[in-house]
Amino acid sequence: MVPHLITALTGPINELEARILESMPAIERWFRLEWMEHTPAFYTSVDLRNAGYKLAPVDTELFPRGFNHLTPQMLPLAVQAAMAAIEKICPEAKNLLLVPGPQALEGNPFYLTHLQRLVEVFTMAGLNVRLGSLARGLEAPRPLAPPEGGELLLEPLVRSGRRLGLRDFDPCTILLNDDLVAGVPGLLEDLHEQYLLPPLHASAALRRKSAHCHSYEEVAKRFAKLLGMDPWLLYTMHAPCGEVDAATEAGIECVRTHADALLAKIRRKHKEYGIADRPFVVVKSDGPGGTDVLTVRDAKDLDDPERRARLARSLPAGRHDVIVQEGVPTYERIHDAVAEPVVYMIDRYVIGGFYRVHAARGIDESLDAPGSRFVPLAFAESHQLPRRGAKPGASAPNRFYMYGVIGRLAMLGAAYELEATDPATTELEEA
Repeated sequence: MVPHLITALTGPINELEARILESMPAIERWFRLEWMEHTPAFYTSVDLRNAGYKLAPVDTELFPRGFNHLTPQMLPLAVQAAMAAIEKICPEAKNLLLVPGPQALEGNPFYLTHLQRLVEVFTMAGLNVRLGSLARGLEAPRPLAPPEGGELLLEPLVRSGRRLGLRDFDPCTILLNDDLVAGVPGLLEDLHEQYLLPPLHASAALRRKSAHCHSYEEVAKRFAKLLGMDPWLLYTMHAPCGEVDAATEAGIECVRTHADALLAKIRRKHKEYGIADRPFVVVKSDGPGGTDVLTVRDAKDLDDPERRARLARSLPAGRHDVIVQEGVPTYERIHDAVAEPVVYMIDRYVIGGFYRVHAARGIDESLDAPGSRFVPLAFAESHQLPRRGAKPGASAPNRFYMYGVIGRLAMLGAAYELEATDPATTELEEA
């Protein structure tokens, strides 16, 4: 199944697909060389937007929470990738401590199914997997009941010196599935004797979208040079505003100035490529918090009191880091509903994905909202075995291979980002 695309806009994407397929050996060699120099995040999910004239990631998550949307057919790829990742990090690993987010104690059925799938993957990879909770109120093991049956046991964490585990469980590796949006607890600090994945500076409390956008842009430019193409077709332009109080006139003026400048750059690109779409930008939190994104098509939009109030509501109160980012519409459809592909990876391997679909949202709106549903990508034929002679836009393996390439570029961008923001690296540079 290849999603329906508006015919008039398939040309450039089909050209990109054809170029990626023609360059497949060079692309795979390029990735191999990059992974010799850089370490991928342990697991990653990437939201893509296909505008017809460009294909770009709009969100890269380092604590993915949608393994429940992967089909059983995708599990062998996930298990193989997990085996390779663990072997590289800690070959002698026997015990894995999985630290879930607060959704586990809240009993979120989708999250519990996701956790159950994660436990299944790493158990089949040859590990003893147990769950440990950061929740302060948990003093005794608590059984959890996933909706598909079976049972998970959530246990209180125990800190002993520089090691973290459970009462009778001492793991080599700790896998966080809590993005720590509220901050890094002391319980997780100074664990120098164990592998903590992802690292603490990947947490939502410390991470900045602008840092990832900057790193990904660098990766996209290098990749585009390999293919002899314009890197703008692969990334979104952005402008960090710094700290802004959206409830004040000065804060609004700062956002307006950055939005106006970015819209002018996008218009020039649209003129260069003969794109009729009206450009837009999205304004959102650059750091933790934030409940929504605001779409802006003209800087004057921010003169509207209602839109100002919506912007203020979508950001944490007071001064907060804000980013203005080029908006990418999605022209993909599943049964006439707007859709966007999401690619899942463990280590440097694509393991599968799904479409996020929202019937009530437009092509220029975020689909990550209440009311969205999920349709698995059709991996009946492996995305790693594209049909190089097939007509562009007609082959599911070809289209999904292209998604996987862009997903891996975003994952590589995250690797660059984590290296640049690593406190240990910063301390060495300052010394």
